[in-house]
Amino acid sequence: MHVAVIASAAAVALVACIFFPFLKGLFSPLRTVPGPIAARFTDFWYLWRVKRGAFEVDNIELHRKHGEIVRYGPNRYSLSSPSAQKTIYGHGAKFPKSSWYKGWSNPHLDQWSVFSDQSIQRHSENRRQYQSAYTMSSLVSYESYVDECADLFSQRLQEVASAGVYADMGHWLQCYAFDVIGLITYSKRLGFLDRGEDISGVIAALEDHFQYATLVGVYPWFHKYIFPIRNWLAGPTGTGRAYVVKFTQDRIAEHQKDVRKGILVHGKEEEQTTTTTETTDFLTKFFRKNVADPQAFSMYHLAMGCVSNMVAGSDTTAITLSAILYYLLKNPRTFNALRHEIDSLQQDGVGKTSQFITFKESQDMPYLQAVLKEALRMHPATGLPLERVVPPGGATICDTFFPEGTIVGINSWVTHRNTAVFGPDANAFKPERWLSADKDKLSFMERSWMPVSLSSPLSFRPASSRCPQQSNMCPQQFGLGSRTCIGRHISFLEMSKLIPALVRDYDFELDNKAQARDWETMNHWFVKPRDFRVKVSVRPKSSG
Repeated sequence: MHVAVIASAAAVALVACIFFPFLKGLFSPLRTVPGPIAARFTDFWYLWRVKRGAFEVDNIELHRKHGEIVRYGPNRYSLSSPSAQKTIYGHGAKFPKSSWYKGWSNPHLDQWSVFSDQSIQRHSENRRQYQSAYTMSSLVSYESYVDECADLFSQRLQEVASAGVYADMGHWLQCYAFDVIGLITYSKRLGFLDRGEDISGVIAALEDHFQYATLVGVYPWFHKYIFPIRNWLAGPTGTGRAYVVKFTQDRIAEHQKDVRKGILVHGKEEEQTTTTTETTDFLTKFFRKNVADPQAFSMYHLAMGCVSNMVAGSDTTAITLSAILYYLLKNPRTFNALRHEIDSLQQDGVGKTSQFITFKESQDMPYLQAVLKEALRMHPATGLPLERVVPPGGATICDTFFPEGTIVGINSWVTHRNTAVFGPDANAFKPERWLSADKDKLSFMERSWMPVSLSSPLSFRPASSRCPQQSNMCPQQFGLGSRTCIGRHISFLEMSKLIPALVRDYDFELDNKAQARDWETMNHWFVKPRDFRVKVSVRPKSSG
C-alpha cells in the first residue's frame, strides 16, 4: 500500500518535471526566441555543453545561426548586441547576479563572498572597503615584485632553452603569476618558480573548484547536498574552494607571526626591516584597515580579500599571458613588428639602464599596447555568459521585453567576435585595428571590449585619468559597471612588463600540433590552455 502510494507520487513528480517546463515554455512571452530545442525545456542541454569545455565556441555558433538573442536554457538568454551591455551591466543597472554564482561559495555558511554575492547593496558596501588598495598608483609600487619574479622566470626559461625541449608554457606562466600574486599579497613568493611544481596542490585545487562551481551552478539547489560530501571525501583540508581558503588562512597565520613585515600587531605598527620598505603588501594593508576599524573591515573582510587575490590573480593573468604569446607565435609578422618596436626604443635609451622595461616605458610602446589589447579581444579569460536576473517590472533589451526573473547575459567571446563591431576580420588577430586614426571607430570598438570578467568583485578607477592615447589601452575598459575586475591593474602591470622582456630576449617555436591548428583549451569559467608546448631559445645578443 505505502509502496504503491510512493510509486504513484514519484510518477506524478516525474510527469510534472517533464511537462511543466513544456507548458511554461509554450505560453512564455519569449517562446519565439530561437535556440536548441532541448534548451527550451531543460537546463541539462547547457550543463552538457558546459561539461564538454568549449561553450565559448558553442555560444558564438548559436548567435551566428540564430541572431542577437538566443536561448540556451528554459529561462536563460544570451545576447550579442552592444546596446545590451549598458542595460545589463552599466553603472546604475539593477540586474543582480543569477543563482549560478551560488556554486562559488559555501552553501552552509551565512557569509558573503566578494565574487558570488547576489546582493547589489551589500556588494557595493563591501566593494568600498577594498577600493583604495587597488588603485593604479598603488599597484605600480609593486613593480619590484614583478621584476623579482620575472628575473626568476627568465632563469627557468634559460634552463628550458639549454635542455632543448618543448615546455608547457601555460604551466610556467601560471607559476610566474602565482609567485607575483604571492609577493603582492603576502610579501612572500609561494615557490612555484623555484621548482616548477604545483605547491601544496593549489593549482589543482583551483581547477577542481572552477570545474565543480561551473557545473553545479547550472542546478544550484544541488550544491548544498554535494558540497559537504566532496569536502568530506577530500579529507581535513577540503577540496576546491575550501582548500584555497584553508591555504590562505595558513598564510595569514604565518604573516601574523612575522613582525618584520610591518604588520600591525596589537594595534601597534612594528618597524619594517624588509628590503622593500617602500612597498606594503595587501595583507599588511588589510591588517591596518582591520585595526583602524574592525567593525567596518573585519577579519572576514581581510581573509576574503586575500582569497580573491589568490583565485582571481593567478589564472586570469596566466591565461592572458599565454594568449598573448600564442597569438604572437601564430603571427610571426606581428611578433617581428613588436620586437622591432622594443629594439628601436632600446636603441634610443629606453630600458638600457635596467634589465627590466618599466611600466611607464611600456606605456610609450603603441604597438605593444595594441598587441595586448587584441590578444585580450581574441581570448578573454572567461568564456560563459555573465548571467544577470531581470529586475522587478521587467526590462526591454534589443527591442524585446524580458519579464522579471529572466536570466540574461553576454559572453565576452560572442561580443569580441561580432563582425558588426570589429569588422569582417573579427576572427583574425590584427593589432593594427587598435591603431586606427578613426576615433569614432575606436570608440565603438572600445565600448564592446570586455576582456576580463564583469563578475569579479570590485570596481575602482585608476588614481590618474591619464590613458596612453597611442595605444587606447585604457584601464577603465576592463569591464563595465560595478563588477569590474579586481585584478585588472595587477594583470595590466604584469603583462606590460613581462611580454616586452620575453620578445626582446627569447625566440620561441610552437610544437607541430599547435602550428598545424588552433591550440587546445578547456572552458570551466576560465578558458584555460591545455598543453601549450613551446621550444625556447635565448636570442643572440648581437641580433638586438
